[in-house]
Amino acid sequence: MQILLVDDEPLARGELEYLIGKSASLKNVDFQTFQAEDIKEAQGTLLKHRIDLIFLDISLNEENGFELAEELKQLSYSPLIIFATAYDDYAVRAFNVDALDYVLKPFEQERIDQALGKALKTLQSEPTKTQPAQPVNDMLSIELADRNVVIKKDDLVAATVSEGMLTISTANNEYVTKKTLAWLKDKMTAAKFMQVHRNSLVNVEDIKEVQPWFNHTSLLIMNNDVKVQVGRSYQKELGQRLGM
Repeated sequence: MQILLVDDEPLARGELEYLIGKSASLKNVDFQTFQAEDIKEAQGTLLKHRIDLIFLDISLNEENGFELAEELKQLSYSPLIIFATAYDDYAVRAFNVDALDYVLKPFEQERIDQALGKALKTLQSEPTKTQPAQPVNDMLSIELADRNVVIKKDDLVAATVSEGMLTISTANNEYVTKKTLAWLKDKMTAAKFMQVHRNSLVNVEDIKEVQPWFNHTSLLIMNNDVKVQVGRSYQKELGQRLGM
């Protein structure tokens, strides 16, 4: 069971992690916790790990936890959400976005145990559903000006937006489409595909070199020699992914 704690207060995240660690509800359960202080960091964790449960604060500095809750509905799978907040007047809205539970600060062990027990029961019941397994879609259809081309997703090396057009590159070809980077990110759900700039996404397994660039950023040289700039806000996560 993989649990993500999203709260802009480190002390609140720490307290919640401590109570989860002590919970009798998880006594015989293998679990791992992750922390995020904002929506962007939470999105990064969701790209790298299949999160089962999110404890989500509502007030995240200038952001709102409901923004992330709405985005989660668009995923191919939806982690369970437990709102963990100091505000008691958002409960109705929370359950309108299919939240599993609503826990108020200051946290109490008994209340966290109840929420975890409810989450565990829900997760354990999911495999019993008689829905047919969905086939994994390994192909990407790219709409060009005069035709559609189909490539294997694993063949994508990099994709960059320039002047409103998205260029998708493989080892030997480039395809220019009017589709957006958001459209591509929704298709490329494997952990190896990572956004490294507001206009770029790469296959981290195809990075050949990382070179210093202007303003303390980096320039990626891909295996097909395409060059991709790394945005400053993506530097830390990329460094962690590459062990730098």
